[in-house]
Amino acid sequence: MFSVTNFHSSTERGQSPPSRVRENDSVKHYRLRQLDHGGYFIARRRPFAALPDLIAHYQREADGLCVNLVKPCVKSEAPQTNTFTYDDQWEVDRRSVRLIRQIGAGQFGEVWEGRWNSNVQVAVKKLKAGTADPSDFLAEAQIMKKLRHPKLLSLYAVCTRDEPILIVTELMQENLLTFLQRKGKQCPMPQLVEISAQVAAGMAFLEEMNFIHRDLAARNILINNSLSVKIADFGLARILIKENEYEARTGARFPIKWTAPEAANYNRFTTKSDVWSFGILLTEIVTFGRLPYPGMTNAEVLQQVDAGYRMPCPANCPPALYDIMQQCWRTDPDKRPTFETLQWKLEDLFNLDSSEYKEASVNF
Repeated sequence: MFSVTNFHSSTERGQSPPSRVRENDSVKHYRLRQLDHGGYFIARRRPFAALPDLIAHYQREADGLCVNLVKPCVKSEAPQTNTFTYDDQWEVDRRSVRLIRQIGAGQFGEVWEGRWNSNVQVAVKKLKAGTADPSDFLAEAQIMKKLRHPKLLSLYAVCTRDEPILIVTELMQENLLTFLQRKGKQCPMPQLVEISAQVAAGMAFLEEMNFIHRDLAARNILINNSLSVKIADFGLARILIKENEYEARTGARFPIKWTAPEAANYNRFTTKSDVWSFGILLTEIVTFGRLPYPGMTNAEVLQQVDAGYRMPCPANCPPALYDIMQQCWRTDPDKRPTFETLQWKLEDLFNLDSSEYKEASVNF
């Protein structure tokens, strides 16, 4: 059955799209936006004077939606749970966390599937000994745990009293990089654009909260079987990479190929350096997990980017999407778009028919 729920306007930044269309067990979200002079739209090319007109139109024809609208979903109240409200117990006994199997590894530690309090499925990041100062980490974690958004990975608890430090989070199926390399070629371009828009939505929330990710890349985005994504590891880079350990020129401890030039050269991290990294992430998405700047070393990337080099348009990438990448890679950080702007641009691009992708660049 096809259905739509919560079909109303929302102008709040950083929130998940307020309307959703269900096709069997697949849910697609569409953001309803309001025009400055009145009226509403899902796709900018098709505005409506009133919400009933918009709904009536999409009931008659899909016109870019995955299906026609049929009827509202029955709203069910979500059960209330206090399982993860640890305001006074953010630090938990590590004996309550059981590691089951390793599901990933990186420069700063391992990721395990685990159980918390015997029956709650969780992911556990196990940091290498000596990677972070426990007091610094706990102070940052107090900030990170307050950042709640549908497109951010939820942090549940930490264990910092002994090493290794453990970070307990919700469990997702896999990271986006692995997914792209495994199944990316099976995804049509609109699906890849929607994944990009979801990441932009989560980053727009961090932007609004004046919080800098510092390590935005496909490896730090998680995805589940319904292609819903969540941003992970936000805030960890500032703790794990100390100022006196900053080795941008060698790249030994820093992801140079994802890092904005002002951050790589002068350690100037801002939301706009995250925007640069998002442009690199877009190339990962459309190339199904290919390493950025293929064939180039970190030193060559730094030198070439400083000289004005930018990656060319990837094969089969819509010009409109490459336009967005180029905007993210502007030399002047202030001239790069905000994540809020990137979100609506990608949502508009997602709403286009496949045949319209080649012409869409002129609208951006």
